[in-house]
Amino acid sequence: MKKFKKGYTQGVFDMFHIGHLNLINNAKEQCDELIVGVNSDRLVKEYKGKVPVVSQDNRKKIVENVKAVDKAVIAETLDKLEQLDKYGFDAIFIGDDWKGNERWTQTVSDLSKKNVQVIFLPRTKGVSSTGMRVVKDERISE
Repeated sequence: MKKFKKGYTQGVFDMFHIGHLNLINNAKEQCDELIVGVNSDRLVKEYKGKVPVVSQDNRKKIVENVKAVDKAVIAETLDKLEQLDKYGFDAIFIGDDWKGNERWTQTVSDLSKKNVQVIFLPRTKGVSSTGMRVVKDERISE
């Protein structure tokens, strides 16, 4: 039996890569059902100041076809309490690079009052969608 009944994770998932897959698979190992929020194009533009390379509908389609994902949804907010009201999870999964971040410290506090655990999963080193926006010379020589 898995530790959690319903888990939730959320991200941009732009230019889907091994780090995204590792996060999703690691989350699913700990819960019976995994819901993945795919940040809307509007939300990403609002908080990152840039538009994803891949459209929200295509990013959602990619995520919902990952075997470990039970349901993919378009996320219109970063507020995890709002997401909790919508999806009723008992655990939320996030990369450990967010540990200590002010917003996530507050999120941990807020969710603990609702008996929801925040699980920080190891981030896959050396890969990010932001980094993938630039073609590296060493890739060409492989």
